[in-house]
Amino acid sequence: MLQALLAGVASIKAQQTRMNVIGNNLANVNTTAFKSSRVTFQDMISQTLRGASRPGSALGGRNPLQLGLGVFVGGTDTNMEQGSLNATNRPADLAIQGNGFFIVSDGSALTYSRDGSFDLDANGDLVMRSTGQRVMGWRADSFGLIDSNTPVDAASAINIPVGQQSAVQQTTQVDMAGNLKGSATATDTWTTTVRTYDALGGSHDITIRFSNRQSPADGNGPTGATSSWEWQAFEGDTPIGDFSSGTNQRLYFDGTGTLLNPEAMGAVSIPASGASESFGVNLNFRAITQLSSETSVQVSGQNGYPAGSLQGFSVSSEGIVTGIFTNGLTRQLGQIALANFPNSGGLERIGSNQWRQTDNSGIASIGVPKSGGRGIINAGFLEQSNVDIGTEFTELIVTQRGFQANTRVVTTVDEMLQDLINIKR
Repeated sequence: MLQALLAGVASIKAQQTRMNVIGNNLANVNTTAFKSSRVTFQDMISQTLRGASRPGSALGGRNPLQLGLGVFVGGTDTNMEQGSLNATNRPADLAIQGNGFFIVSDGSALTYSRDGSFDLDANGDLVMRSTGQRVMGWRADSFGLIDSNTPVDAASAINIPVGQQSAVQQTTQVDMAGNLKGSATATDTWTTTVRTYDALGGSHDITIRFSNRQSPADGNGPTGATSSWEWQAFEGDTPIGDFSSGTNQRLYFDGTGTLLNPEAMGAVSIPASGASESFGVNLNFRAITQLSSETSVQVSGQNGYPAGSLQGFSVSSEGIVTGIFTNGLTRQLGQIALANFPNSGGLERIGSNQWRQTDNSGIASIGVPKSGGRGIINAGFLEQSNVDIGTEFTELIVTQRGFQANTRVVTTVDEMLQDLINIKR
């Protein structure tokens, strides 16, 4: 009877542990990116009263005679299945769809989390709102280039200095498009102006003039050329380049109005001004034609920008953080890193929606999203808890019944012991 009493007590303790886990799951039903747990039971060692025997010539074999000694908690398993995604429309809120963990650091150690409720601090660092730990990844250089092959350590924080960082882009190319009138005379001219920018963001207005249409061509052009145009470029009244300087050429057209030497981009040099140094600009004439319609050549674009400050950012599915500047420039600022584990169920919970690497989780494999089995990042979303309320309530009932049944065993054995004691009065 004492064995039944002790077995009942052991089961009561096990059911209490299971109830604790269920209660914790239900308590975290609305916790961001929470992963539910379950308890598994194992029977305790059995007392063998008689071992098994093999069959003989006279008697058959007998099974072992054993008495169980109760139950104990075998383990708690973590359900790492994906939680649903909830839209928040905040650019700093990130959710992982698929495998992987965000990497955060307090400056000394790396921990891992599925909770992407991030924000920017006063220094522009991307941090967990609840703990202030910085989010890890790779920073871009001054040209917006990211080297994701470098190791991620406790100092690899993503920095997005909104309102603090300025950016400028020097003009290196001007694209032109339109038509030069096919019936123009040698005295006809056409001018157009474009604003370019130096390395300091200063503006320089360049005037490009097309003139001296010759028909037939001057004889120096490519095969099939039937006409040609000269061009000159000025900053104000200062010549900065023309068709005859360096490797520049006239514009040669064939009888269908097609430019025959589109590779001959016009190289011009804008002189130094104030603190800015001189710089070169290529004039791209590839989209110019010579048809019978009126001349309409205009600048279709240039790749320079004046000085501007960072006013916002976006995060792509690959975790690339792109800064948006007030001058219209967009530039990569960094890329968020994700970590994957051979056995994510072996990670250890440390609170604050974070996990720590253990001997059985394996070593973190850190890389970019959408690679190596890692998931994608969804900006403006948060992952929800994967707790299933229906399942937990069902387990709640089963656990309660198991607890009640074992309390009946204890009370019944107690009554039997009381009857035994009362045999002699």
